[in-house]
Amino acid sequence: MVYCICMSLHGCAVPKAKEPAMEAETYPFSALLGRMKYITRWSLMRNGRPESLSEHTADTALIAHMLCLIARHCTGTGAGIRPDTVACAALYHDAPEILTGDMPTPVKYKNDALRTAYKAVEAQSAKAIASLLPDELAGTGEIYLTGAILSEGERKLLKAADRLSALIKCMEECQAGNREFAAALEQQRHAIEEMRCLEADFFLEHMLPCYTQNLDELTRGRF
Repeated sequence: MVYCICMSLHGCAVPKAKEPAMEAETYPFSALLGRMKYITRWSLMRNGRPESLSEHTADTALIAHMLCLIARHCTGTGAGIRPDTVACAALYHDAPEILTGDMPTPVKYKNDALRTAYKAVEAQSAKAIASLLPDELAGTGEIYLTGAILSEGERKLLKAADRLSALIKCMEECQAGNREFAAALEQQRHAIEEMRCLEADFFLEHMLPCYTQNLDELTRGRF
């Protein structure tokens, strides 16, 4: 106060007090998606090695992209298929489980009533997560979270990739001596075969057998 009076007496301008800085608006969308690593899949099963939702999501995205490339270049069924869009949608396909948790498959698909109810919960979860984006991005986020951005053919490839990821998990557990996954292994293989998906069939024949090989077997004589 004395300082200000002295400055005024000497004809000097008194510096104004700084206004408190306004806090920037924050959008927790990406941080929430980062919590997929804390969600464990196969919660009703005794796992030899736990699998997080993040791991499953990354595996599904890689496989989905591969199935799209197979469709375009190997089976001749890829007209209109967008590999990058499908892979990106795969990264978000299970994000609603951040809010709902991983619902065990036997419960989720027990009957039509449960299936329909869970789909509705997933849709609301996707909408809630998309709302955590800036308004300019929320619409785009929602169509990726719900898969609405995909065509019917692309959605089928993503579903096949999702099941192939689950099949590979079952194979790894069984190969490690965990018979807990034996029935799930057969169920997943049957479900994929029932899809009548040429791209998944190609993957089953030419790529899936390699998942039983160790690092030396995978690389010997190939580089």
